[in-house]
Amino acid sequence: MLVLPRVLPRRHVRHRVVMRAQVVRERDFQLVGDRIVDLSDGGMMVAAKQRVLTGEPVVLSFRIPWLDRWVDAEAIVTRIVHGRRKGDPGHALGLTWERIDDRALRFLKMHTAGLPEARPLPRLPIPRV
Repeated sequence: MLVLPRVLPRRHVRHRVVMRAQVVRERDFQLVGDRIVDLSDGGMMVAAKQRVLTGEPVVLSFRIPWLDRWVDAEAIVTRIVHGRRKGDPGHALGLTWERIDDRALRFLKMHTAGLPEARPLPRLPIPRV
């Protein structure tokens, strides 16, 4: 019997963007990502340059191009995308904000609202044995 997983609604709307960033692992300050592929007020997806573990803290900096404003933040790696599914952006890291300036977060919410939404990909069903 094949059981399909329940699809839970996302808490934050993700917006498809392509922006430069610097994402470094906190423990050794190695650059682990430099391109944002989607952005929300809850976090972002970044193209990965190195392997990182889920739960690792990262420090990041990026410029909101349409505002010419820099944002510095801290985040946790909450998802690893291996690029196996059709439509995946390649190897990528899902980051969830840990610390971000309230004003910067308000700017993000206001100025990403008009950007195209990043549609979630369907998850593959997990067979039950």
